[in-house]
Amino acid sequence: MLSFASCYSQTNAKDNQGSLSKRWLVQSDSIKRFKIEPYKPVYFLAANYTTDINNFPTSDNPLNTVEESSDFSDTELKFQLSFKTRAARNLLGKKIGGDVWIGYTQSSRWQLYSANISRPFRETNYEPEVMLVFPTKYKIFGLNGVFAGVGINHQSNGRSNPLSRSWNRIILQFGWETSSWSFVLRPWWRLPEDAAEDDNPSIEDYVGRTEFLTVFSKGRHDLSIMIKHSLRGGSNSRGSIKLDYAIKVLGQLQVHAQIFHGYGESLIDFSHKQTTFGLGLSLLQWR
Repeated sequence: MLSFASCYSQTNAKDNQGSLSKRWLVQSDSIKRFKIEPYKPVYFLAANYTTDINNFPTSDNPLNTVEESSDFSDTELKFQLSFKTRAARNLLGKKIGGDVWIGYTQSSRWQLYSANISRPFRETNYEPEVMLVFPTKYKIFGLNGVFAGVGINHQSNGRSNPLSRSWNRIILQFGWETSSWSFVLRPWWRLPEDAAEDDNPSIEDYVGRTEFLTVFSKGRHDLSIMIKHSLRGGSNSRGSIKLDYAIKVLGQLQVHAQIFHGYGESLIDFSHKQTTFGLGLSLLQWR
């Protein structure tokens, strides 16, 4: 997924370390190329409970529908790791700008509490991407325009049929901010695949065609809401909402709570609707 930033931020109102500008380094020439920078939130949810565990993953492609039900527990451990690095600065010259970023995010769902089935990893999603990001300077509705970008994103779970899931997208992104709030809009277009090779037909009608993220950060508190929608009506009006709240308890260590409702909590669950509740620790947030 073309994505938008969660860079390391030391809470300091004076130098506004939490801004999108700082996190995407849009004004910085001093950062070395290929230096690893934080990206999306990094967290470990020791207990992530779902109201409806997906024991029978299905797809409109019959090659990607399992024939036997699994016996997964409705509580598992979930964690996410993420980083990015700036590979090029001012690709189109200093006047126009254009930074090339390479990002990688990995999220896993581990059936740690399922001793009866040898505690397997139920699902891991791998998400490499390349992004071209331009700084923007304008104001709209009291918000400062920070950046606009375009990129290509691959997401897959690295498994074979019938559990294989993957898709490729071209994603646009636009970011705005105030001193305490950040807003990022990301519409995307899925790159088409041959029907026989498509692991998850119509995934856009479940996971969505656009994503909106809003983040509030103040003092020890970080709150984010992410909404995805299919941009369709009727029976194809689907999507999801995710709420994350974290409070600092020791340095950068935070107690982290997460609530998710809708489709696509993971790739294997792209067409599966559920509500999840998670509690654990985090090291990095969007701000």
